[in-house]
Amino acid sequence: MFGDNLERIVQGIEKNYEVDEIFFTKPGRRFPNRQAIKDMLKELRRVLFPGYFGEEMLSELTSPSYFIGETLIRIERVLRAQILLALTYTSDDRDAMLADEAAGDLASSCGAAKTISDRASEICTVFFDELPSIQRKLLTDVQAIFDGDPAAGSKEEIIFAYPGLYAIYVHRIAHVLYQQNVPIIPRIMSELAHSGTGIDIAPGATIGEYFCIDHGTGVVVGETTVIGDHVKLYQGVTLGALSTRGGQRLSGVKRHPTIEDDVTIYSNASVLGGETVIGKGSVIAGSTFVTFSVPPNSRVTVKEQEISVRQPGERD
Repeated sequence: MFGDNLERIVQGIEKNYEVDEIFFTKPGRRFPNRQAIKDMLKELRRVLFPGYFGEEMLSELTSPSYFIGETLIRIERVLRAQILLALTYTSDDRDAMLADEAAGDLASSCGAAKTISDRASEICTVFFDELPSIQRKLLTDVQAIFDGDPAAGSKEEIIFAYPGLYAIYVHRIAHVLYQQNVPIIPRIMSELAHSGTGIDIAPGATIGEYFCIDHGTGVVVGETTVIGDHVKLYQGVTLGALSTRGGQRLSGVKRHPTIEDDVTIYSNASVLGGETVIGKGSVIAGSTFVTFSVPPNSRVTVKEQEISVRQPGERD
């Protein structure tokens, strides 16, 4: 019975607590809050796509200025607190260990915490300055999806319901924070999108305008991938590394492919390797495995693939 074994189980787990590796958390510091980040993404989406995900009803007779400003003020407060937690958690400075106090009081008298607070404020300034550009890029993504999907009834439908656009939205947000060297939070964002859509885009990937993910389930885009403009990916596409056996020694090394402008990659294709470049205007057929560069306007297909169809009663 569980009750009879409880004391033994507790003692076993307590014994494991003596192993240093189990304490990934650091005394006096807290991780960023996943739910707070998730809620922030929801609020920010209301600003970038007003009227779709909230009760706001904006019109020519109702100035959107108050709605935008008031919502961004709330978002900035949450984002700055979460960035502060992330920076404090990863700081090597022992004077910065009071994360709870620093997150609640940005005017902390602690010198190290004040420095971290200043950095959090700088990151927020850069991030919010980028929002108009992010919104403009997202509108190009909506257009690309609409142009490329005859099943799309309207652009409104794409904004409101398409998982590919949501994954792209989260990536464009996370990528700005990644570029500012914000720890933990960009990955939390990308994994929230991954769990909700089945689309896994690493926050470090660089993605151009008019990006289209059709269907999207199973798409993987690695950290050092570079994608140009007007690129279209279908379900199951992997833009990955040839090998990760080097582990942390490969951190910061370009190990994922470069996809130039106007490239289409069909379902279940894998394009691998940091030196692999898919030239402008190329088409990669479904179920191909590409580990080499191809020149512009190439057509990459699987050669000698044979399909056999037998009717009932027929023999080989």
